[in-house]
Amino acid sequence: MDDMFASEREQALEARLIELEMRVSFQEQALAELSEALAEARMEGSRNTDILRNLLDDLGKVRSALYASDPATEPPPPHY
Repeated sequence: MDDMFASEREQALEARLIELEMRVSFQEQALAELSEALAEARMEGSRNTDILRNLLDDLGKVRSALYASDPATEPPPPHY
């Protein structure tokens, strides 16, 4: 009777161990996927930062070009 109880207990422990190993395996896979997604998001953020910096530089150049002329040298509007 004790041998039967020990065998059932060993089987229960083995089943529990297998379940825990499967959970760890799934968590490792999920962690790897999340790590990859985070790396991609960081790269995209870096690219977006570069694009925004270039756009702001271009906007500054356009503003400088538009407002660089002296208003006194501008011809009067046509309705004067």
